[in-house]
Amino acid sequence: MRHPLRRMSLRTRLLLITAGLLLAGLTLISAVVSDSLERYQLDRIDTQLRGFTELVARVPAGVLPAGDPRTTSLDPALDLIGAPYVLYLDANGAVTGGIHSSRLAAETLPSPEDLRSLPVHGAPADLRAGSERWRAVAAPAPGGTVIAAAPLAEADALISRLRLSSVLTGSALLVLLTGAGWFALRGGLRPLRRIEHTAAAIAGGDLSRRVPGIAAPGTEIGRLAVSLNTMLGQLERAFADRTASEARMRTFVADVSHELRTPLFGIKGTAELYRMGALAEQSDVDEAMHRIDREAVRLAALTEDLLLLAQLDEAPEAQLDRAPMDLRTLAGDARHSLRALDPSRPIELTGPGGEGMPGPAPVNGDEARLRQVVTNLVGNAVAHTPPGTAVRVGVGTAGGRAVLEVADEGPGMTAAQAKRVFDRFYRADRSRARTAGADAGLGLAIARSLTRAHDGELELETAVGEGACFRIVVPLLELSADRE
Repeated sequence: MRHPLRRMSLRTRLLLITAGLLLAGLTLISAVVSDSLERYQLDRIDTQLRGFTELVARVPAGVLPAGDPRTTSLDPALDLIGAPYVLYLDANGAVTGGIHSSRLAAETLPSPEDLRSLPVHGAPADLRAGSERWRAVAAPAPGGTVIAAAPLAEADALISRLRLSSVLTGSALLVLLTGAGWFALRGGLRPLRRIEHTAAAIAGGDLSRRVPGIAAPGTEIGRLAVSLNTMLGQLERAFADRTASEARMRTFVADVSHELRTPLFGIKGTAELYRMGALAEQSDVDEAMHRIDREAVRLAALTEDLLLLAQLDEAPEAQLDRAPMDLRTLAGDARHSLRALDPSRPIELTGPGGEGMPGPAPVNGDEARLRQVVTNLVGNAVAHTPPGTAVRVGVGTAGGRAVLEVADEGPGMTAAQAKRVFDRFYRADRSRARTAGADAGLGLAIARSLTRAHDGELELETAVGEGACFRIVVPLLELSADRE
């Protein structure tokens, strides 16, 4: 079972703890003050009684009147010395004389039997006479013992009044401070309530909410608010990334399903025609087998591309076999490939940006994978520009990095197309009729992933009517300073 305090709010618990500590402190202070006052009163009375017994002990026994007379004339003197009752005992313990204040009744005085029990030269002792307490001291005297006693009624009344006053004052102070503490805690915990409201809003789905600046950054609440806002920002980004990832995955799965379904349906349809006997002539059978083979090749190529992309996503570095090489080799091969694909195209080999002559671009890379990237860019330039369109291949260094670029003077792309051109299964021209060997839209996605696996980037500069320039930018090969 949960403790009752745990079911209370933090403010109530803090207030109860504070009030409890305050009550304990006030009680302790009251006890210490009353005890100190009581000891002071007893010490004062004891000092007066000792001094008076020492004085009376020097007086002959016959000076004090016999019996138990009252006196009025000595009242001021007895009150002054603090011993309103004085008794003289002989050696046998018999009362030989005594005197007491007229304000004291005989029945309220301590009995002689109690007085005889006092030790001579002993410490002051408490006696009971009816409902009152008395303080008495005994001292030796010539031929007997002198006893001086004083009632403690006045001292007890003073202590009682002090305790009552402490209780009343402490109770009022406790109520006042508890009320003040309630409002202080309410104001002090207001930032926590604002944090609570923010957390409730976030739990309701509003991930953009943040804890406001409710305290100075150097305070505990301020540091808590900063930490919470940092955490909330990370959570919002994580949720946004997850949502975007799920959207990309849904699109990817839909595109993969579509791309795989097309060749599979072609193969299945051709097989159905053969099974139904619709291919009567041998030429029809040969054409059907050719179509099946073409779709199978396309399906195998698509599967290989998907597998490569998955491997690059999982462990890009593991797909590379690095070795020192120069991008000028790939640039020269790209020029020859362009001439072979379309001899009518003007082809120019320059430095980066079309300035100067081609320059060295040493890198530590996988030549086969980088050649795959360049081949894709060359094929992309040929496929998406009219025959005879000029193409420039640039290679060299720029900004401390190796650069190889393939630029054409074709129709270019819009900003929206350029933004998505590296997405998987994206085609800038969806209206083009797709031939049996049409690209599935994975080439540029694979090219960018391979470039990033080399710690580089595949960049694009394009505009409508101004052509397109794809630029491979990778780190330069770090040569040893003492290499001969």
